[in-house]
Amino acid sequence: SRQTINSIENNRFHPSILLCLKLSKELDCRLDDLFFLES
Repeated sequence: SRQTINSIENNRFHPSILLCLKLSKELDCRLDDLFFLES
């Protein structure tokens, strides 16, 4: 949902691996394109 995406973007929700895989499939991109570590 839009609310879930917003929560992920604002670091209020940490998605499961399964959800991450589903997102990457739906968005046709790789997992590391969606998520990155800030140093």
